[in-house]
Order: sequence, then structure tokens, then C-alpha cells
Amino acid sequence: MIEQGASIVQEFDQSAREVFAAVVDVRGWWSKNITGGTAMVGDEFEYDVPVVHHSRIRVSEVVPERLVVWRVLENTFSFETGQDEWAGTEVRFEISTTTSGGRTELRFTHVGLLPEFECYDICHKSWTFYVGHSLRKLITTGTGLPNEIADDVEVIGARMESVA
Repeated sequence: MIEQGASIVQEFDQSAREVFAAVVDVRGWWSKNITGGTAMVGDEFEYDVPVVHHSRIRVSEVVPERLVVWRVLENTFSFETGQDEWAGTEVRFEISTTTSGGRTELRFTHVGLLPEFECYDICHKSWTFYVGHSLRKLITTGTGLPNEIADDVEVIGARMESVA
């Protein structure tokens, strides 16, 4: 059973293979500033928006065309008192075929990102942009809307607001 967390569910005409390939192409939808591997069990990568947000994440489970799970090992936010609220949480991408119409469903859940967390509102808004818009665009068009290497928080915020 999945614990409580922020969740986004989307359907696609693309195959489970195409959705899976996009999910593990984290630089294609989240940030080009990610360092490290993002596709195989045991890979670790770092996400960084200088001065604002830094995470170290391990790929903990991969079932091709069905599941990708990340474990957040370390996390800091400069904008909150509970800077490490993501530490120990799990990010899940579950891929399945719908029974009606044979479409591919992607269920994203940040397990442990709870509404009582100080970061919840901004993090939920950010995941809605990155998974609901950027990853969706990568899946459907081949081009996502990831952070560029030099982007600062103002540029990232403006990009998110432009699709809101």
C-alpha cells in the first residue's frame, strides 16, 4: 500500500516503453543540472538550484516499462525551517495500461510529502509543473521543459507561471 503523499495521474496515447524512457530521462524534464545516473538501480544523482534547493537521490527500484522508484537520501531547502523534509521520502513513477482504451497511465507519487510540511505547497506546485507539464511534454512531443544549467529561482518560477 502506498503511503500518503503528493500524487499526479496522467494518461497517454504513447506506449509504456515511451513513457518509461521519458521518466528515466530526468535531464529531459526536470533539470539539465542533474549530475549522476538516473536510470538503473543503485544510480545516485544530485539535483541543484544554487542557494535554494539541493537533493541527493538514489534510484532504488526499476522495473522497465512499469516502475521507477527514487529514495531521497539528502535534501536542503533555503526557504524553510524544516530544510530536510524530503530526506527519507520516496518518489514513485508507476506505469500501467488502462483497461479502457489501452492508453498508458503514469501515476506519480511523492510518498511522504505531506500537507503539514512547510514545503508542501511549493513542492506540490513544482511537481505539478515538472511531472504534469514538462514530463508530459517530453512524452508527447519529445521535448520537455527542464531547468537549464544557469537557471536561477526567478527564471524557474517564471517558467512555471507561464504554464499555470
